[in-house]
Amino acid sequence: MLVIPDERLALFTEMELKYEDNDVEYFISLLNHPDYVVRTRSTCILVDFGGEDKIPHIAKVLKNDDNELVRHEAAFALGQMSYSSAIPPLIDATLNDPSMFVRHEAAIALGVVGNKEAKETLEKALSDPDAPVVESAVVALSNIVFMETLSKNEKFAKLTGG
Repeated sequence: MLVIPDERLALFTEMELKYEDNDVEYFISLLNHPDYVVRTRSTCILVDFGGEDKIPHIAKVLKNDDNELVRHEAAFALGQMSYSSAIPPLIDATLNDPSMFVRHEAAIALGVVGNKEAKETLEKALSDPDAPVVESAVVALSNIVFMETLSKNEKFAKLTGG
């Protein structure tokens, strides 16, 4: 059975109050918290707040966090936000992150964003040494082609990207 530390639960209670107050700066500050669970949750909450102004903060997490799960969630978050300004950090992560787990999610996120700018990176990812990254690049490229040629429903197309 998983035992959740009392201090994490207390912080989650505080986070809930700050969420209800729409305290964006509070969650940005938590991106540097020592607990990876808190950093992961804060990344996801920033996505929920929305807005392209959150991209640099989440991109910094993707580039610099020492925990691959947190970086994975940052890649996922950037894809869900679907701003073209998320493409450069996702390209970097797809090609350079040391974790296959993160490279896979960054590739999928590029397909969700669906920008032609990502194609060259995804084609390079077809040569990644890890099969899940290659498979993710195939999924992402397929989605971009679909979005460019056949899709009539942008929401549907983004859902099929990963």
